[in-house]
Amino acid sequence: MYTKRGIMWFRQDLRLHDNEALTEALQYTDEVIPVYVFDERFFSGETTDFGFPKTGKYRAQFIIESIIDLRDSLRRMGSDLIVRIGKPEEEVFEIARKAKSSWVFCNRERTPDEVYVQDSLERNLWSVGQEIRYSRGKMLYYTADLPFPITHTPDTFSQFKKEVERYVPVRDPLPSPEEMPPITVRLEAGDIPTAADFGHKDVTQDERGAIIHKGGESEGRQRLHEYIWETDHIQAYCAKRDELAGEGYSTKFSAWLSQGCLSPKLIYQHLKAYDEQYRAKKSIKGIFYALMWRDFHRFMAKKHQELIFEKAGPGDNADPRWRNDEHLLQKWIDGKTGVPFIDANMREIKHTGYMSNRGRQNVASFLVQDLQVNWQMGAEYFESILIDYDPASNWGNWGAIAGVGSDPREEKHLNIFSQSMRYDPQGEYIRRWLPELRDLPTEKLHQPDQLTSSDKAALNGEYAEAMEDTVKWRR
Repeated sequence: MYTKRGIMWFRQDLRLHDNEALTEALQYTDEVIPVYVFDERFFSGETTDFGFPKTGKYRAQFIIESIIDLRDSLRRMGSDLIVRIGKPEEEVFEIARKAKSSWVFCNRERTPDEVYVQDSLERNLWSVGQEIRYSRGKMLYYTADLPFPITHTPDTFSQFKKEVERYVPVRDPLPSPEEMPPITVRLEAGDIPTAADFGHKDVTQDERGAIIHKGGESEGRQRLHEYIWETDHIQAYCAKRDELAGEGYSTKFSAWLSQGCLSPKLIYQHLKAYDEQYRAKKSIKGIFYALMWRDFHRFMAKKHQELIFEKAGPGDNADPRWRNDEHLLQKWIDGKTGVPFIDANMREIKHTGYMSNRGRQNVASFLVQDLQVNWQMGAEYFESILIDYDPASNWGNWGAIAGVGSDPREEKHLNIFSQSMRYDPQGEYIRRWLPELRDLPTEKLHQPDQLTSSDKAALNGEYAEAMEDTVKWRR
């Protein structure tokens, strides 16, 4: 008897719940072979244009943990996850050829690296009479539900929100499959690599970080349940979302969202249920808008494509003063700019792979607007180091700070001193990450470049000379 067989190619959708590609694969085939490929180019091969590893150690570890969790879940259902290291267009093709499948099911990606891989695989599959069947399950909204084609998506978030929020419903998430058919083709399951296999020796996150991230759908759903149902954090979301330290100041869903361990539609479903029971409309709206921003950046990536990665951006507005200054960039990366608020944030991301949204805005503004370093260098460093890196959101946010995004009004030249005083008035965050300043009195902590010789005796070691005169922010 002929068996209709399909490959489920997991990409940035490392979950069983609300997985449209998996749902379709189970609907149209008799047997599904789940596959994940660690792309050797992104994990241990290629670097970005400015020489950063494509996938830093924190995100690599998070993805490995997510794959372990996904395999465990599939095995409990009687299936398995076939794991390979290599080029997906070759590895998935070889499995499809050996299994004599009919289709490869996957969620479509829209940014250049991912498009290259899926297009290459599609050409390989055509050579043996197979095809890819794409789904679109990454976002809160479906493109088919929008009141405009992608090419006419508004270039400002305010207009996008106005046209979408009131008129477009968020669909219910698809359920997880109740069972999975066993794999009957003889295939080696493959070992799941460790971070050391990709050259990462130490991936232990610093305990000073806001949260210890662990990858996987199980962990993501647990975080969702804890944040919304087991703590009071959600009630204080709008009041605390700009804070810098602590597990509860924001949802911290971003890492699980970026790898598809959590569906935005599932989050929305929980938000609605919570609001119906406890009434927290302001916080619900705040988190909902954060999810909408994520969709907006993806729509901008679809609309403007490669332009979001270019120096002039969709706004065609490159500043001629921007320069590729590796020395200034490295000072910024190492948290040695001599500006405490910037240095504290940069040390946090270096040691944890994570930083608050408020911190990200400030360090980006400082690099681009104050040091006048090419914003692409900062965006590439974030691409490498961030545990929650998402191409559309990362490059969209950096472009906005630089003033080259789709909305030219978004340029943000922040007053670092006032931001420091507003969001870390007692210096607790600065002291956490800059122990050399911990003994300074609070009134002097935010401007150590203004210390007298006697003041400097209170320093707990050396601190970098300020790259910018902090007095300029107080004029």
